Amino acid sequence: MMKFNTRIFLWTILVPASSSAFTPSIALPASSPSHSIRVQSRLCPALGSTLLRDDVGKAIPTDEGGRKEYTQVPGMEVDLMNGSAKSYLDDGFVFGLDGSGLERPKGKVASVVVEGDSLETTPQQIGIVSATFAAHFYFAANAIAQFYSQSDGNTELTAVAALGTIVASWILADFGSGVFHWAVDNYGNGRTPVMGSIIAAFQGHHSAPWTITYRGFCNNVWKLCIPFGIPTISIISYLAGPENSMVTLFFSVFCAIEIMSQELHKWSHMTVKETPTWVNTLQDLGISIGRVPHAKHHLAPYDGNYCIVSGICNEALDNSGFFRWMEHRIYEINGIESNAWKLDPELRDRTLRGQYQLQL
Repeated sequence: MMKFNTRIFLWTILVPASSSAFTPSIALPASSPSHSIRVQSRLCPALGSTLLRDDVGKAIPTDEGGRKEYTQVPGMEVDLMNGSAKSYLDDGFVFGLDGSGLERPKGKVASVVVEGDSLETTPQQIGIVSATFAAHFYFAANAIAQFYSQSDGNTELTAVAALGTIVASWILADFGSGVFHWAVDNYGNGRTPVMGSIIAAFQGHHSAPWTITYRGFCNNVWKLCIPFGIPTISIISYLAGPENSMVTLFFSVFCAIEIMSQELHKWSHMTVKETPTWVNTLQDLGISIGRVPHAKHHLAPYDGNYCIVSGICNEALDNSGFFRWMEHRIYEINGIESNAWKLDPELRDRTLRGQYQLQL
């Protein structure tokens, strides 16, 4: 019988169940000419029309292997309504949509604007990803072996315990991806300490969501190897100890799935012909997030369907009004409105009235 370990209990609470829906690039328009006036969005009347300054950065089109990549130095826009400057670094960015002063690139064009970011996969990224997944596999396999030994070689018990742990980890990883995705979509900006670049990337993803499909596997997931990598699982395994091997297995799988969530996310933005048959099968079975379910998230005001591992938690979270309840509590605490509220004043009013369920 495995004993309850206080250290493990604390870690299950403190270790962030964050996701990945992490999009390393911020999708800003590169093909829009300077000094072009944007049309005010009907969903964001408060943002007004804007003018893009030409002294901040310029687009550089390249053509490699039939793919177009537009690189733009992070810039600022000037609000014509009041003369103030704003950019993806400010709260006024609001997903980089029409009312923010930015235009969606025409066609399926990749837009990479984060300084130092690139769609090119580097040897360093390959090394980090390879080492991370090798470590996760080692910790998971060792945890199963320890449990097998503790169960006196009971194969059936070990198989059931391992499978149950993996399924539970998969479900919690989906839930964690949704909470993290909701948080960075709706709060903060590029200037937010520590999380600024991730927040800007998530929010900018809405203006050119296909950019993620231009990334190779290691280029797409390597940044998530930092929070969910070797140091994290090593600490958790140490705190759990050999007597709680299933805890180590749980978090080994959890961290690996959170890293993979970015790739699962990428697949949901690709067509059936662009992905292998086995990927389409995983989506059909609901093991990874499908194209149609995730497409629902990309409908303004982006107020639901946040989970991007499998999406299995989306219906329950949206029907229960979980995220609206969270937004209401945050507003009561600090008066900050979610970006979804800024896009849809009616959503704001319903939430403040306590009508939390997502309107389908």
